[in-house]
Amino acid sequence: MSVSKMAAVWPSGPSAPEAATARLLGVLWFVSVTTGPWGAVATSAGGEESPKCEDLKVGQYICKDPKINDATQEPVNCTNYTAHVSCFPAPNITCKDSSGNETHFTGNEVGFFKPISCRNVNGYSYKVAVALSLFLGWLGADRFYLGYPALGLLKFCTVGFCGIGSLIDFILISMQIVGPSDGSSYIIDYYGTRLTRLSITNETYRKTQLYP
Repeated sequence: MSVSKMAAVWPSGPSAPEAATARLLGVLWFVSVTTGPWGAVATSAGGEESPKCEDLKVGQYICKDPKINDATQEPVNCTNYTAHVSCFPAPNITCKDSSGNETHFTGNEVGFFKPISCRNVNGYSYKVAVALSLFLGWLGADRFYLGYPALGLLKFCTVGFCGIGSLIDFILISMQIVGPSDGSSYIIDYYGTRLTRLSITNETYRKTQLYP
């Protein structure tokens, strides 16, 4: 038998129907792997990890106003000059909440608690101090009220340093420069006229000066 006749009798490769069937099975296997549980694991492993809710950018969350104590005019949970307010991520935001659980938020769930600064008060009212300084400052009532008995007695004996000391104290108390002797802050309405002192420390950011 010649070589050409042997080639015709013995098939050299798979037939067309068998090749098509093999390709179809391969496609079905690929689809089942990518869409099945193994594909989900691979997708989650290759995708980006959800950020923490406290790392969201401004505009991606909103924080509620703190609950104010009527007696102190400070947040009710103020401890060590720090209080916390609840913040809500915007709808359709996915992030990890304070417990570390990845959540898809709808805008009604608390995502994290943001720390805010608060003050230490000890019963000294700003309105009372200003009123005493204005009307009874020449008798030293303002200094007695704020816990400075020596200066109060001196103002009482000198009639407010002939009025000059009373005027100076009124200005200092009104500008909140002179406060209670124990170092606490005045009780001032939380949304009222408060003054915040700016100070420079070693941790203050200093912008590099550019000289022409």
